[in-house]
Amino acid sequence: MYTKQFEIRWSDVDANLHLRNSAYIDYMSHTRMSYFNEKGFGQKRLYKMHLGPVALYEHMYYFKEVFPGKPIQVSIQLNGISEKGTFFSFVHNFYNREGKNLARCEMLGAWIDLETRKLADPPQDIWNFLDGIDKTEDFKILTKEDTRKFQQHPKDL
Repeated sequence: MYTKQFEIRWSDVDANLHLRNSAYIDYMSHTRMSYFNEKGFGQKRLYKMHLGPVALYEHMYYFKEVFPGKPIQVSIQLNGISEKGTFFSFVHNFYNREGKNLARCEMLGAWIDLETRKLADPPQDIWNFLDGIDKTEDFKILTKEDTRKFQQHPKDL
């Protein structure tokens, strides 16, 4: 399983002196894009393909506080993908030096065409790349319902 190590910086800490919630999101994004880049799908290549990944939601679960001076590792696993590959789901876990799970995030993303700014099905290269990512035990093919389970518009409130 791919992991990325981070040192908690002073700027990553909130008023409670622990890792701020938005830093978790930053670390997950950095882990994803580092993995993509290391596998040959960095920002330049995706741009040439007119393709960009977008996060649709990120759902965090916090188990233990994270403090400065304590390195953490963030993992990435593929949790699901839609039939055409437009939507994908990753799980990120945060671990301390001893391997204790500190937090978990489930995120749903999609590919957009950078010219039309609309959802796009990825080319075969992306399929092959995603197939090589470590998968969760509960990996599944995402359905339309999976991509809309948290959808609520202001008019519905």
